[in-house]
Amino acid sequence: MPNPHLPAELLDHIVDFLHDTEDALRSCCLASKSWIPRVRMHLFADIRFNATWLESWKAIFPDPSTSPAYYAKTLFINCPQVVAAADAEAGGWIRGFSRVMHLEVVDDQKTQQGTFPSESAISLLPFYGFSPVVKSLRVTIGIRIPPSQIFNLVPSFPILEDLTVITGQYQVLTNDPDGLPATVHHSAPPMTGSLTLLHREGLKLLAPRLLALPGGIRFQKLTLKLLRKEDPSLATALVEACSHTLKYLDISCEHLGMSIRYRIYANDSLFF
Repeated sequence: MPNPHLPAELLDHIVDFLHDTEDALRSCCLASKSWIPRVRMHLFADIRFNATWLESWKAIFPDPSTSPAYYAKTLFINCPQVVAAADAEAGGWIRGFSRVMHLEVVDDQKTQQGTFPSESAISLLPFYGFSPVVKSLRVTIGIRIPPSQIFNLVPSFPILEDLTVITGQYQVLTNDPDGLPATVHHSAPPMTGSLTLLHREGLKLLAPRLLALPGGIRFQKLTLKLLRKEDPSLATALVEACSHTLKYLDISCEHLGMSIRYRIYANDSLFF
């Protein structure tokens, strides 16, 4: 009896059903070449890079134009300096990940002294606007990402909704050695999701720039940590800027070893 012919829609449905079963998806790649594009959509939806994995990726997919980067929806990078170098070497390698919706960048480098010279600061320029559909950006700072570069990422993603900036356990490099300008778009990101600033310098360095974005901000959720004497006024400005859209507010205030946490919920408006 000849092999039955199954409609392409049914085969796609079978592959989709196996989306969270990696071994089965790999087997599907061996079953038929026609299944590979659909399988890649699931196998490469979530890409995580450290230095070792990046070298393996480059060895397996030496041509960025034919790599499965196109299928990535989530991209996690804890070696931004290595990725930036690979991008320069390959002439725009990172832009192959043009459908990434969720980007997380972690700088986990440290030294005994807790600081690096300015020339070793990481440049995030290769990441500016590399995917026009990024909706969620999360940056964990070690010591080599200048805070201004974090903000410069923001307007480079035209439909960005959620922003999270977290300080790692190391001292933050607060100077900006490169002074690179932000990528400017005709319209500001919508900023209609959540803003989380758990960063020693987060409110001081990022809040004024967010408040100055053309079109304003319309976050529905704010999670803020207050560590400096000027932070309460900046937090108030953020809340007022989002007063018509804010539904959830979480403020952690740490002073003299004490921690006070406030949470306010409202369906239609925010009350104090």
